[in-house]
Amino acid sequence: MSAGHQRPLHRPARVVTTVVIGAGHAGLAMSHHLAQRGIDHVLLERGEVANAWRNERWESLRLLTPNWQCRLPGQAYAGPEPEGFMGMAELIAFLDDYARGLSAPLHTGTVVKTVWPADGGYRVVTDRGDWRCRAVVIATGACQLPAVPAMAAALPPWVESLTPHAYRRPEQLPPGGVLVVGASATGVQLADEIQRSGRPVTLAVGEHLRMPRRYRGRDIQWWLEHAGMLDQRFDEVDDLARARRQPSPQLLGSVEPQDLDLNALSERGVRLVGRLAGLAGTRLQFSGSLAMHATAADLKLVRLLENLDAWAIAHDWHDALPAPEPLPSTRVPQRPCLGLDLAGGEIRTVLWATGFKPDFSWLDAPVFDARGRLRHDGGVVAPGLYAMGLPFMRRRKSGAIHGADDDARDLSLHLAGWLARAGHRHGSFA
Repeated sequence: MSAGHQRPLHRPARVVTTVVIGAGHAGLAMSHHLAQRGIDHVLLERGEVANAWRNERWESLRLLTPNWQCRLPGQAYAGPEPEGFMGMAELIAFLDDYARGLSAPLHTGTVVKTVWPADGGYRVVTDRGDWRCRAVVIATGACQLPAVPAMAAALPPWVESLTPHAYRRPEQLPPGGVLVVGASATGVQLADEIQRSGRPVTLAVGEHLRMPRRYRGRDIQWWLEHAGMLDQRFDEVDDLARARRQPSPQLLGSVEPQDLDLNALSERGVRLVGRLAGLAGTRLQFSGSLAMHATAADLKLVRLLENLDAWAIAHDWHDALPAPEPLPSTRVPQRPCLGLDLAGGEIRTVLWATGFKPDFSWLDAPVFDARGRLRHDGGVVAPGLYAMGLPFMRRRKSGAIHGADDDARDLSLHLAGWLARAGHRHGSFA
């Protein structure tokens, strides 16, 4: 038994074939496909439907994907602005509406305490009773815990330290400068919003993925989807571990489409520095790698656009679209700042946009690698145990809302096959 887990024995438990843990878009999509295959199941959700979107996002956030791409099995966007970007209220309403159409019981306000293999299936212990089931689908997402470096604990007490889960709006921050650590999608959006509020912002930049909002008159997501890049499978890439760690692209969902790269931020007054490398006393230390990371992102962008142009030529789109226009290289300071002393009072807040990680602390099963990461083969974790909604889980689009349909279809088929085989081996579960 894993340390920290207790297995209550001989408690009564309700019986169901499959338990889906999480009622975000991934869990809802899986519920749809399980119902299509006639597999009885329940959904357990610690809060409400779309709980993370309700309670762990900043107020101005919009999806990075256009509305036409916001779709779940059997339900697509049908509103008046297909090229727009949903805000949080619209997305929550979209998911709420979808959940109401599902046939399976949905238990909200139900916290899963532990899950372990038992009786040829699994035991699921919650704060509202236990379940016995043949199969479990983990659909709790990949962004439950902010990945904050250890140095955050060493910040002096007069500097406020917070994560994107706690950030809601610029007005909650104390007066003074803000250091945003991390330049992926979250970091650049927060740097932009806070700079516009009148607070001076310094952005610590490491590895990042630069991407234009629109290219040759079409949204970049149109290109990626039509060219088949989002459908690239997990068994088709050479370095899957690296692909799964790829930072989210520097994109912005906004009322008017606009780019949000380092050039746009520096033009608005955001100070660019290298990756935050250390904290010695009260002095922040920045890497001298800013130009290197910017050049690497520019090269990847050039290769991407060249591949998209080649696809357009091969599929007779080239002449129907505006001519290609090269994007300017990233401009970085010739001599970027390599250190800041927090004792000077210039920085009053550090916002850690350093990524997220899933929380599987409740899962009591030998399914983790030496670094504590969930092992899975395209979402198949163990016999009868599945995951949904993880980055590049089965396809490059797996972590996005529109990626859940294909993944849920595949995994529900696998689950149905496993149930048939398990039923033959173990006999009646109930």
